[in-house]
Amino acid sequence: MEEIYFAGGCLWGVQEFIRHLPGVIHTEAGRANGTASDTAGEYDGYSECVRTQFDPSQVSVTQLMGYFFEIIDPYSVNKQGIDVGEKYRTGVYSVNPQHLEQAAEFIAAREDADKIMVEILPLTNFVKSDEEHQDRLTLHPGDYCHIPLDLLHKYRKAD
Repeated sequence: MEEIYFAGGCLWGVQEFIRHLPGVIHTEAGRANGTASDTAGEYDGYSECVRTQFDPSQVSVTQLMGYFFEIIDPYSVNKQGIDVGEKYRTGVYSVNPQHLEQAAEFIAAREDADKIMVEILPLTNFVKSDEEHQDRLTLHPGDYCHIPLDLLHKYRKAD
């Protein structure tokens, strides 16, 4: 099992989308690369993200990037849907340098690479979101999400 972190705006929808992808074993809503060690207090530079544990024999980082790009506006800076602010920026984070290389190669191979604003950085800090934000759209399917519903559940397996 390996881990990579995806930031794509409000984490509720990102987690709901990613948790259903082939090869994804577990997801956890949180905050990446801020300076705090908990969720109390003011904004500390973090981006809302989803810790994604996956089986590399079932899905590659390149494939995960392809899925991720289905739900984000990769040209937008600090904004996804109606959510605006630095914490809603798009990014890919990992402690594994190979993951970061593969993410960068995915972007570089695109014809629109020069327009893409997704940051690719080493993970320096992760703080798990409070329980009320974990699997939020699974538990409260009527809550807000910037990702269209048909896309949000595109890969959902029949329960």
